[in-house]
Amino acid sequence: MTRRSGSAGAPSQRQRRVGELIREALSESLARSQFRDPVLSDVRLTVTEVRPAPDLRSAKVYVMPLGGERTAEAIDALQRAAGYLRGEVNRRVRLKFSPTLRFELDRSFETVERLERLLDGNGEADG
Repeated sequence: MTRRSGSAGAPSQRQRRVGELIREALSESLARSQFRDPVLSDVRLTVTEVRPAPDLRSAKVYVMPLGGERTAEAIDALQRAAGYLRGEVNRRVRLKFSPTLRFELDRSFETVERLERLLDGNGEADG
């Protein structure tokens, strides 16, 4: 029995490639665009990863505000600007469908920090 690419497991090569193209386009748009929303004008954001759905019609965009400040406000502002940013992606990346963007806070930094604390604790959390 063979497993089909794009099923519930790891992302396909195509998903990874499209995700990286979208990440680059969003990073450039966020760095260069003048936003009317004061939160997006004041907060510097890093797009850490984009995970497109198997059909490439939607994508989760993981972001982290520099300094880790105003995270909830930044995510809300990005959701409000999602339509505009979708258009920016559409202008910069040639895709059959322009994906719907859903923004989420990248919590991988918190996870790494927590793991490092556990490891530095010399096994205290081994319970």
